[in-house]
Amino acid sequence: MTDALHPFDTLTPGFIIDAVEACGYLCDGSMLALNSYENRVYQVGIEDGLPLIAKFYRPNRWSDEQILEEHAFCYELLEQELPVVVPLRNAAGDSLMRCGEFRFSLYPRRGGRAPELDNYDNLLVMGRFLGRMHAIGARRPFQHRPVLDSRSYGHDSVEFLLKHFIPADLRNAFETLTRDLLVRIDEMMAQPVDLLRVHGDCHIGNVLWRDDTPNFVDFDDARMAPAVQDIWMLLSGDRREQTRQLAEVVDGYNEFYDFNPRELRLVEALRTLRIMHYAAWIARRWDDPAFPKAFTWFNTPRYWSEHILELREQLAALNEPPLLLM
Repeated sequence: MTDALHPFDTLTPGFIIDAVEACGYLCDGSMLALNSYENRVYQVGIEDGLPLIAKFYRPNRWSDEQILEEHAFCYELLEQELPVVVPLRNAAGDSLMRCGEFRFSLYPRRGGRAPELDNYDNLLVMGRFLGRMHAIGARRPFQHRPVLDSRSYGHDSVEFLLKHFIPADLRNAFETLTRDLLVRIDEMMAQPVDLLRVHGDCHIGNVLWRDDTPNFVDFDDARMAPAVQDIWMLLSGDRREQTRQLAEVVDGYNEFYDFNPRELRLVEALRTLRIMHYAAWIARRWDDPAFPKAFTWFNTPRYWSEHILELREQLAALNEPPLLLM
């Protein structure tokens, strides 16, 4: 970390209000920072209206084309009556705006709670909506957004951590273990599988349950990936519990789009890549003052020891038979 200002430090309340009001709204001065680290997201009060959500994108992460392609996917889903929170368009029809060095979008505020995924009826409903989403996502590929692959999520993450963060006394253990993991993952990911446009980060924090319906938010990680990427994060517990949960999700899913059971062999590979990518994501953002404050447990000897242990458990999981549909 350095004493230099981070770009997000310039997002003062006055700057945020100016950006929102430049879009034709009159702010009432109230503002609440929401729980977001990759970007900066604020609830902004509006005179004589409901609050808006202002999302300021992290500089140099996505190109304009990639952001607009995400927006276009969300609009496409909404047009097909999917419960998706989409960015608002200004009078010129633009969904991506600029203020100073920042690009930002405005969203309507949508209330809701986290889905109760221990309720099998809810899993069935989630499956139906994901099936509808993927039926639309399969119509055409992304042209600008990336593919979820072992190079970007796995190899690049490991290389960055080895170069900048792994303690010397754990370096050999980490390097040997991740090499073995990536050999196995590369083999699994190399097997043919259909890719489609997916949410990409479909965990319960990105789903607002309201009126017995899941409302999907935050498509910031949307990319080309196997359909199972949006399914495996809904599963938890032991193998027996996950098998039953999977059956409910897929039953609902198959009402609108056919799930390929062969993708289940990728679940632990995708889980391992997410673990690697998550550690590297925090590490790459460590110069952002918000990260050391929020992730106080990161980059300690205990953290790296537990991280290696978690990866060892994943190596064992990769060698177990995949989940099967009941």
